[in-house]
Amino acid sequence: MRKTLFWILGIALILLIGWITFLYYGTYSEGVRAGTVIKLSRKGVVFKTWEGQLNIRSFGAVNSNNSLSETFEFSIESDQEHIIKTLEEVSLSGERVNLHYIERYRVLPWRGSTRYFITKIERSPQKKPASEEDAERAPFK
Repeated sequence: MRKTLFWILGIALILLIGWITFLYYGTYSEGVRAGTVIKLSRKGVVFKTWEGQLNIRSFGAVNSNNSLSETFEFSIESDQEHIIKTLEEVSLSGERVNLHYIERYRVLPWRGSTRYFITKIERSPQKKPASEEDAERAPFK
């Protein structure tokens, strides 16, 4: 009897560890969203996580009068310092970006508040200030 109970508990523990591992590393989908970063914050009571919002500006593609329906909420893993720094820069400049993300199966509180995690950022090409463009077009004196 004791041996059977030990085997049942062992199998249940292995299944539980397998399920948690699947939820932690499993990816449901991947994608790209384009827009401007309107919010980036580090928040949480017990677990501090990086969270943000992207203004998609769908130009009428979303059939709603609510401007919040045009935002994409995302999380950034704490070890992604380069991504956090770049997001801080583009949120202050208002620059349009493409955010590559993965969607996880479940929200785990120590990872973030959303199922969407940013993996890569593509910044839009920098435009030259108007004075530089004018100087390039002006004939040599």
